[in-house]
Amino acid sequence: MTAHAGTAEGHSDASEPPRDFSLVLGGPLFQLLRRAHLSDDALTLARKRVIAISLFLWLPLLVLSAVEGKALKGTVLVPFLLDLEQHIRFLVAVPLLIIAELVVHQRMRPVVSLFVERKLISEKTRPRFDAAVASAYRLRNSTIAELSLIAFVYVVGIQVVWRQYLALNTATWYATPVAGGTELSIAGLWYGYVSLPLSQFLLLRWYFRIFIWARFLWQTSRIELSLVPTHPDRLGGLGFIGGTIFAFAPLAAAHGALATGPLANRIFYLGARLTDFKGEVVGLVLIVLFLVFAPLLVFAPQLGEARRRGVREYGTLAERYVREFETKWLRGGAPEGEALVGSADIQSLADLGNSLEVVRGMNVTPITKEAIVRLTAATLTPLVPLMLTMMPLEELVKKMLGLLF
Repeated sequence: MTAHAGTAEGHSDASEPPRDFSLVLGGPLFQLLRRAHLSDDALTLARKRVIAISLFLWLPLLVLSAVEGKALKGTVLVPFLLDLEQHIRFLVAVPLLIIAELVVHQRMRPVVSLFVERKLISEKTRPRFDAAVASAYRLRNSTIAELSLIAFVYVVGIQVVWRQYLALNTATWYATPVAGGTELSIAGLWYGYVSLPLSQFLLLRWYFRIFIWARFLWQTSRIELSLVPTHPDRLGGLGFIGGTIFAFAPLAAAHGALATGPLANRIFYLGARLTDFKGEVVGLVLIVLFLVFAPLLVFAPQLGEARRRGVREYGTLAERYVREFETKWLRGGAPEGEALVGSADIQSLADLGNSLEVVRGMNVTPITKEAIVRLTAATLTPLVPLMLTMMPLEELVKKMLGLLF
């Protein structure tokens, strides 16, 4: 275990904020990549990892299918070089899943410490917060968890999902239909038991990380946070949480790429149309939005309560101030000789009114329209080339510009 990967397991000094927290530094695969010199403690070798892992998954398929004479068109309906699903999966989606690790690591490292630095966590509740951080680290570093994911991939992902629902029911470079099922080629054996399971594992590993993130946020939301209703971020000081949404854009794009491959094969080889998959595309977007946004909703009860408390308290303060202001300036209570022009009382009255408006405008979730649009766009971007099967490029560009402007 690296020193960095285990730093937040405990904090002896409650006055110090927890050290940088990372969702991705830890676990058996991370340690394996470090020993293979494909990663370091800062995940700065992303390009090297992308090339090595993508080629390990994709290149043997090219070589084995070529040896079997199934790489080029002629011997099977779907030769390897024309199988868009696999090229997109291993040369687009897998690199995006790897790049997402670096982006999430860099964008989300300071988030945990900000809870303490912004005094959202009091000294009294600090032990519970530290326990939540330590629990997240233990899950992230769990060997049993990653081994369970691998077992799930082979038992469910390959034997059920791929064989029953995703594999094309026609002669391909990886399988040939026979009575009672399909017969895998040599390339198909590597694909079905090495390349595909590892790509599925990388995706499931991301789902597990999101679970860790959601669990940590839920545990933190059970702690009484010191929220400030008048904070200018209109989230009581929790505005930094909303910034984590954009770190998941590469992961959203990876989901779009994983969906694009199977749709492309069905459009080009089975005569389907993109419009036949409207429900699947909408479902994909909703799943991605749920994965990213749902963990943040756990703070809604505390944010809602903070807003109600703020409206009540600042309303009472405003009531007291305006009555005293009225008594002083409208009922003759001002000291003789005190000038109204230049008095700080009027500015204070305006400032109090602005503070009350900030409290009333406080949001109960860190979800914005901009975040929804950007994540949706990231998810759908890999699907844009498939739109060319429905309309010419010039018309497609005009329609997209029309939506934007």
